[in-house]
Amino acid sequence: MTDRRDFLKGGLVAASALVVGSVKIAEASAAPYTNIVYTAANSGKWDKKVGSHLPSITVEGSKVTLFTKHGMAEKHFIVRHTLVLEDGTVVGAKTFSGTDAEARSSYELPAGYKGKLYGTSFCNLHDFWVNETTV
Repeated sequence: MTDRRDFLKGGLVAASALVVGSVKIAEASAAPYTNIVYTAANSGKWDKKVGSHLPSITVEGSKVTLFTKHGMAEKHFIVRHTLVLEDGTVVGAKTFSGTDAEARSSYELPAGYKGKLYGTSFCNLHDFWVNETTV
């Protein structure tokens, strides 16, 4: 079971980095990846899910907190958060289970980092969501 979890965790981290890079490409070409990556501006078929699936990003000094306002239940929960820097560097990730009280994770930025941050949230039923902020 742990081999499968390790495989899934690694796959999600790699996918997060690739998707964030893809979102940047999509923005540059004005052709967003509809129905693959969801954002506040591109919520696609999940239009009514933005408030409960888009991760909020709070920055206090060098500490970044991701929070997804989503219920956590065995059959429907946020699976993972990932924090990615503008150049694609994964700062960290946290995997959740349906028994966790909430989907909240915190990370430390590299010293002196300035630039965009991408926070991702993956729901087991409502796909992959990306939010961004600049520090």
